[in-house]
Parts: sequence; structure tokens; C-alpha cells
Amino acid sequence: MKTLMNLATVAAITLTASAAQGAIVQYAAYLDGPSVEPPNSSTATGTAMFDYDTDTHLLTSYVSFSGLQGTTTVAHIHANTTASGTGIVGVALPFAGWTTGLQAGSYSSTVSLLSSSSYSPTYLADRGGSLVQAESDLLAALTNGRAYVTIHSNLYPGGEIRGFVYQVPAPGMLPLAGMCGFLTRRRRR
Repeated sequence: MKTLMNLATVAAITLTASAAQGAIVQYAAYLDGPSVEPPNSSTATGTAMFDYDTDTHLLTSYVSFSGLQGTTTVAHIHANTTASGTGIVGVALPFAGWTTGLQAGSYSSTVSLLSSSSYSPTYLADRGGSLVQAESDLLAALTNGRAYVTIHSNLYPGGEIRGFVYQVPAPGMLPLAGMCGFLTRRRRR
């Protein structure tokens, strides 16, 4: 029991220290053709990374892709599917300034999740026009794998590549989680 109490104290200190040190939450997705609904035969791939600053409410997006069979038309984040890793829903966050006509490239932008111009009008309207609710729902979807990134092309207007977004564990938390599991299992023997 004493080991578990010490472990809980270490975990609380670690969580408090990491929260005080930084307010960046990271998310990532791997994009490909078979992940589109319905799946397609595109061999293109891509990655999407997101940094969310809990203090400023800014979401910075980094997207890179290559091998598209068509050329880019539009890209965005869709949210909130009913289940993690599956489903189709409307656009939540368009990628403003997305470059069209590419088969490979990269994109980055920073938007405020407390600005109505960041969201699709439908997504915001479905949340009663509340920016706080839109931000909360989008962050929950990103955290729980209920949001996805789609890159659309002229050959695949429904999406050439797509990937579900998941929260990236905070640095240093995986060893702590592993240690918790090891000590708990060891104690039960």
C-alpha cells in the first residue's frame, strides 16, 4: 500500500510539474487512401500534427503529404464521429489558405479556437453559435480519436487520403505509466 501511495505522489507531482511547465497539447494523424470511407486505392500518404496551446487557445496545424494521384482541392478537420477511428461527419475546421493543384506538399497555419472564422459555419451553428462549446467539442474529438483530417483531390472529391487524429502522450508520461503498471502488477503477486 505504501508503494502505491508513493507512486500516486510521484504521479501527482509529475502531472503538476508538466502542467506548470507547458500548456501545449499535441495531436497527430497518419493519412492514407485505405482510411477514407469508402476506402480507395490511392498510394498517397501524409501526416498531420497539431499543437494546441491551452493558455492562448491557438491550434497550430502542420500537414505534409506526397504521392497524390490527383491534385489537391481542399483539406480540413472533420469532427465529431460517434465512435473512435470510424465514421463520416461534416467539416469542423477548414484549413484556411490551403494550396490547390498539388500532388505533394506541406501546410501550416495557426488559428484561434475562440474565433468564429476558424470553424465551418455549420459546425459552429450546431453548437448554438458558442465558441466555447465548439472548442470543447473539437478538443474532445481530437483527444478521443473522433476527428479526422481529409485531403481531397480532383480525382477523389470525397477524399484521397484521410487519418484519424489522436492525442500524443506528453513527454515523460509513458515511462511513468509503464512504471505504474509494473508496480501494481508486481504488488499483486
